[in-house]
Amino acid sequence: MPPRQFDGSLVRAARRRRDMHQRELGELVGVSGATVARWESGKDFPKGEKLPAIATALDEPLDELFPHEGPPDLQLLRCDAGLSVAEAAEVLGASRAPVANAESGRRRLNASYIRPLAAAYGVTEEKLLAAQDRSFGVRPTPPSDDQQTAPRTIGEKINFLLQYGSTDETAMSDADIARLVNQHAPGAAITADDIKELREGAATAAPDEVRAGLADAFQVPHWLFGDDAELSPMVQEFLEAVRFIGSIRQGQVLGLAARGSEILSMKAMADINRLVGELRHKLSEVPNKE
Repeated sequence: MPPRQFDGSLVRAARRRRDMHQRELGELVGVSGATVARWESGKDFPKGEKLPAIATALDEPLDELFPHEGPPDLQLLRCDAGLSVAEAAEVLGASRAPVANAESGRRRLNASYIRPLAAAYGVTEEKLLAAQDRSFGVRPTPPSDDQQTAPRTIGEKINFLLQYGSTDETAMSDADIARLVNQHAPGAAITADDIKELREGAATAAPDEVRAGLADAFQVPHWLFGDDAELSPMVQEFLEAVRFIGSIRQGQVLGLAARGSEILSMKAMADINRLVGELRHKLSEVPNKE
């Protein structure tokens, strides 16, 4: 069975739409017309590496004519490259065994095979290694907190700063945030319910004065609550710094002392140094080095 879903009736319909005979399709993909007839009647199936050629000959998108579920494994990468096991092995200058064993989840590819095989399959080495993991039944690991996507919307940024940016033991409530926003930006006239809707994603837009008030409330630069589009390197670096500082506050990272920053406020820097000092005092094994 090919690694993609194969329905002979769909092949027949696509061929007829192009007024193509079975013999003509067979010539284009390197088989006889009788073989095409067996495919279309469901009596036989093409090899997986033939599917890209069939889709090309019929001028149909591969994923639409022969769909598949989930990310690719090694077999699917090879077949989508139009290579047989023997042809893939020839790329490696090896027998068929390394390719067949890796695809069946019996033995992983030798490290020296990764680069040439990725090039032959037209994918990156990272994608090839991920496909190999799937061939061995390894599921991708969910991202950790340190690998999470950076917050983009106003609500995501509020939640992010509530989790990582506060140096107080008790995080601000929606009412606290609304009060501070209105204090710093009197024209904002925002309520606790408005803040809740932003945090929960029920609302995503806010006028400039609200964005500025939020920045002042959380003591962060105004540009952090600016455009929600692609984050600039400066914004990403700032958010990673906040996440790291939050990890210190939560006791996950030790050994940092802040000396000064063009991004963080003086109060935030003082709070960082105070937190690090407290942690070093409580945990004597942490060296007091700058």
